[in-house]
Amino acid sequence: MPRSTPLKYAYFPGCVAQGACRELDLSTKALTRALGIELVELKKASCCGSGTFKEDSQLLEDTVNARNIALAESLNLPLLTHCSTCQGVIGHVDERLKAAQQNNPAYLEQVNGLLKQEGCSPYQGSSAVKHLLWALVGDFGLEALAERVTRRLEGLKCAAFYGCYLLRAQDHLPYDDPYNPQSMENVFQTVGATPVHYRGRTQCCGWPLSSYATEASFKMAGGHIQEAISAGADCIVTPCPLCHLNLDSRQPEVAKVVGLPLGLPILHLPQLVALAVGVSPSDLGLDRHIVSTRPVLEKLGLLSVV
Repeated sequence: MPRSTPLKYAYFPGCVAQGACRELDLSTKALTRALGIELVELKKASCCGSGTFKEDSQLLEDTVNARNIALAESLNLPLLTHCSTCQGVIGHVDERLKAAQQNNPAYLEQVNGLLKQEGCSPYQGSSAVKHLLWALVGDFGLEALAERVTRRLEGLKCAAFYGCYLLRAQDHLPYDDPYNPQSMENVFQTVGATPVHYRGRTQCCGWPLSSYATEASFKMAGGHIQEAISAGADCIVTPCPLCHLNLDSRQPEVAKVVGLPLGLPILHLPQLVALAVGVSPSDLGLDRHIVSTRPVLEKLGLLSVV
């Protein structure tokens, strides 16, 4: 059944999905088109800072992301992310500034004063900040998603990798349990895939360490991939492009560090869901991955449509 009121979001693509993980932007747009969700891209949005701005100044992080949220507010739309890190950073800033409206109005006035100096709209606290996963689970709904599935992913064993920012950066997580999440696994079951549980699914991928403790970072990533393989996974599915970079793009280097062959495909969440609702694999950037996604497509009988 089509929704009576189509969903519409102010789309915050983030940096990585427009650079190293362009397939995430492609697949997000392909999935939302297939589901009838309208995206209005925030072309003037800036990088959320990935948690690094606050190392210099909390005011800097808050002001930059107050501007991002204000862009969505000017459209009277919720802000949609598809990156765990962006969701964690922008969502936490939104929580902090909404609290400041009640408890520290002078601080919010300082933030809005800086925005005014740059000719930007003020932060009002009127828009929600929502990851694509939360939009699918909380707004579109799993029942409605099940009705749109035209290609059940039967037999595909999927291991979730949530990303720590998605689960624990915000004080309140209305759609899941930050320590024992189930939303990704519920999505897998809705599209016909089999969830695979393993210890590392809620842990850090190691990306934040990669620039200064590369070996430790790769050992973390390698441990997670090995656990997923041992649990029988055909692929890992992540809602975070930074996790994707460490688990997919660097997997050949990770394999050398851990001294074991890996070769486990790493999918972006919208790629998986889009396959289930009938989007052609050729429209999802699956050929851009470092670790071949061919085994996934072969298991689903989709090699002929690539």
